[in-house]
Amino acid sequence: MDDQLLFARYFDLVAGRAEERGQAELRRELLDGLSGHVVEIGAGNGLNFPHYPSGVRDVIAVEPQPFLRERAGAAARTARVPIRLLDGTAEAIPLDDASADAVVVSGVLCSVSDPVAALAEFRRILRPGGEVRFYEHVRSGGGWGRRQDLLDRLWSRLNGGCHCNRDTVTTIERAGYDLKSRRNLIFPPSAKVSVVAPRVIGVAVPR
Repeated sequence: MDDQLLFARYFDLVAGRAEERGQAELRRELLDGLSGHVVEIGAGNGLNFPHYPSGVRDVIAVEPQPFLRERAGAAARTARVPIRLLDGTAEAIPLDDASADAVVVSGVLCSVSDPVAALAEFRRILRPGGEVRFYEHVRSGGGWGRRQDLLDRLWSRLNGGCHCNRDTVTTIERAGYDLKSRRNLIFPPSAKVSVVAPRVIGVAVPR
């Protein structure tokens, strides 16, 4: 079993615990008010799917890992909105230009090989007036951020290429987006040692 499949199976096994601890509510916040044609990048096993509001016409969910894509397909069958699964990556989205009203990412920009290229792809597929909804863990400031830097190489090897110290908000802005909203948080709220507890949830629009 390769490392990516091993991590995918582990993620599928344990991810539900975070939903029960309050992450489901954060997903509802992330998706609240969406409408039209939505593209979700890195859909994983479909944890966002139950929370899409009824104003969404349809969702195209892009997921490169076959096991997780299969699990997402099962989740899509019980979703309130139509969801179609595609094989693809954040840096090469198999969709036409200006075909999406919104792009959704949650726990994705930490692990893509080239976040700037991914954000350029998001811009390409967004229609004028479209937006990116993001919920990501990020590098903290001060001493804890330095600990994240020290732990990043080991963390990435053990967690499917996830980097615990990416300054994702700065990357989004440097990639040509303005922030419509941003909320910093700790998840879970009681976290004291987790290197991925500092998080941000927000909305960005291309300049």
